[in-house]
Amino acid sequence: MNHEAHPLLEIQDLSVSFHMYDRGLKQRDLKVISDLHLTIYPGEVVAVAGSSGSGKSLLASAILGILPENASVGGRMLYEGQDLTPERQKALRGNEIALVPQSVAFLDPLMKVGEQADGHRRPRPTKKRRALFSRLGLPDFAEHLYPFQLSGGMARRVLVSTALLTDARLVIADEPTPGMSVDQALKALGMFREMADEGRAVILITHDIDLAVAFADRIAVFYAGTTVETAPAADFTSGPSALRHPYSQALWRALPQNGFAPIPGFQPYAGNLPKGCLFAPRCPRRTAQCEESVPPVQEIRGGEVRCFYGA
Repeated sequence: MNHEAHPLLEIQDLSVSFHMYDRGLKQRDLKVISDLHLTIYPGEVVAVAGSSGSGKSLLASAILGILPENASVGGRMLYEGQDLTPERQKALRGNEIALVPQSVAFLDPLMKVGEQADGHRRPRPTKKRRALFSRLGLPDFAEHLYPFQLSGGMARRVLVSTALLTDARLVIADEPTPGMSVDQALKALGMFREMADEGRAVILITHDIDLAVAFADRIAVFYAGTTVETAPAADFTSGPSALRHPYSQALWRALPQNGFAPIPGFQPYAGNLPKGCLFAPRCPRRTAQCEESVPPVQEIRGGEVRCFYGA
């Protein structure tokens, strides 16, 4: 990883809203992502962590341009320094940018999984795909099965193989390991690490910070649709004092090996966000300024944090 190189993907002040009906015929825009920042460099794995509803999977859909028709997107996304327009998204999707989707429902139920993994490429990469199936622990006969004949963990490994088969420069892996054994998950993530070491880039969306730390270069922490901190992965192994944002520190303390200590309150619903800092209602260090104003992103100790008092 070389941060003196040009970023592969830059996300600046990203916002995503959905135009929807409220009560009766009244309509409104529900903002689910706001002021989100993220930068990805060639040769690195960036893990995106946060609780459910924090915007992780929506980020993947926004990058790929596969949001529903009632979605509107603000801010800027740049790929290799150029705006990621809908036309560029369509051209890059599945070629330079590949997705490992969270849901196994992305597999076609009427097609055998070996044929699906090979895709529409010519010539068919059957030999390479069989080698990937083997590395991922899929039995030889798996290629002849339909999705309904697979276990959840097998289906996820098939989905992982479809991204690894491409020559994509950016892979977005959205919760790729649920249903896998620990050994299988470690093997799959190790293959993503290999991709990054070859000069490509990986966005790893995950709930499992422990696994992310073992393979990621940096970890971006999401809360209520925004980035609150981006830190070197090693900071998450050093203890809460190495982290910059109170929410990141709370995530560290909530890990089973660190006491499993929850914090009071809940992540706010997108339709009822607080006025200032989104974490302020749960933050033990909040002040009147936090409740009234949205904090800027600051660079502190080799990371970035959205907090007035990030240490």
